[in-house]
Amino acid sequence: MRQRTSILQNIDWVTIFLYLLLVLIGWVNIYAAEYNIAHTSIFDKDMNYGKQMVWILTSVFLIMLILIIDAKFFTTFSWVIYILVMGMLIGVLLFGREIAGSKSWFQVGSFSLQPSEFAKFATALALAKFISKINTDFTKLSSRITAGGIIFVPIVLILLQHDTGSALVFIALVLVLFREGMSGTFLFIGLIAIVLFLLALLVNKFIILVVLVFNAALVFYMFKKLRKKWIWIAGVFLIASAWVFSVDYAFENILETHQKKRINVLLGIEKDIRGAGYNVHQSKIAIGSGGFSGKGFLQGTQTKYNFVPEQSTDFIFCTVGEEWGFVGSFVVIVLFVGLLARLVILAERQRSKFSRVYGYGVASILFFHFAINIGMTIGLFPVIGIPLPFISYGGSSLWGFTILLFVFLKQDSARLELL
Repeated sequence: MRQRTSILQNIDWVTIFLYLLLVLIGWVNIYAAEYNIAHTSIFDKDMNYGKQMVWILTSVFLIMLILIIDAKFFTTFSWVIYILVMGMLIGVLLFGREIAGSKSWFQVGSFSLQPSEFAKFATALALAKFISKINTDFTKLSSRITAGGIIFVPIVLILLQHDTGSALVFIALVLVLFREGMSGTFLFIGLIAIVLFLLALLVNKFIILVVLVFNAALVFYMFKKLRKKWIWIAGVFLIASAWVFSVDYAFENILETHQKKRINVLLGIEKDIRGAGYNVHQSKIAIGSGGFSGKGFLQGTQTKYNFVPEQSTDFIFCTVGEEWGFVGSFVVIVLFVGLLARLVILAERQRSKFSRVYGYGVASILFFHFAINIGMTIGLFPVIGIPLPFISYGGSSLWGFTILLFVFLKQDSARLELL
């Protein structure tokens, strides 16, 4: 076993540099989105940029704490951490404070904490622990059920908090299972289910049913080997049909009213630029008005006059687009893509299966946040209320993403010691 003389030995400085750049860009844009001439101090706790600076400084403490702890701590206590955080998710349902319709926060005085942000790293740890301790064989139903259960538990607990956006993030961890050997057939089935869901909202269901019958008949006619499995073909047809006809019930009874409106606006079923579509409409105006090089720092009119709600949190990318233009937006996207690519490279060089699986978990969660957040600000995805990692305002968010990332960097720095 190799002995290290410093907690920074073998640390990946490329990833740390990207992290620091994104955090700095985030703080600058939070300052721009919340700027008040009467409160210009970066430490003014009455303003979000002052609070965010405090969260940034405390994140440095968290980073040092993670780097000091032995890397084996996270492998040894993965299940303990997972159970404790699931306990926090249950606790917030009983004792939490409701904010914006979601009962997702613990509140102590002016300090608030959102446990769902920490559930991401805890779930990634538990999933890595499970997969690393079995001979991964996702052809076995038991392996798929257990892995799915680890992911499904926080989804259910967060849905009970009425925070659908945060719950959906955990679905990204399914990507880890494909890297570890689960058949791509399941991913294909998932994509087909999404397509059928959207079609059921846009097209007459009996037309979809006719198309399904045609495709079932085509498969039966074209592939002679499958004719002996006509029961399977019929079963798939019946499941797909049932799924299509259940969409209306799920849409009306599971989703919140504002979520249904946002999906309808995105799909063009409704036009409501003064209501459900207002945020995205104003967001597009802000980003488009930035042009190639932007209006300049603190010069964004959409930003300055608060036309876009939640501009320092979910819609922070609007500020980037308006004040820094295409150039600034491109830089942010390149930094994120660079970070994701770097994480995949680091994950692939791990000697420990636990570290590799966890690394892919980190990359999957960050990718989901990055893609969906920017997608919803430009109208490609419905608004589900999730932050842009390291950039959006929020203490729980910044702490959660920092812990998620640096636990992996700790594992990577100790890769020569871990098996």
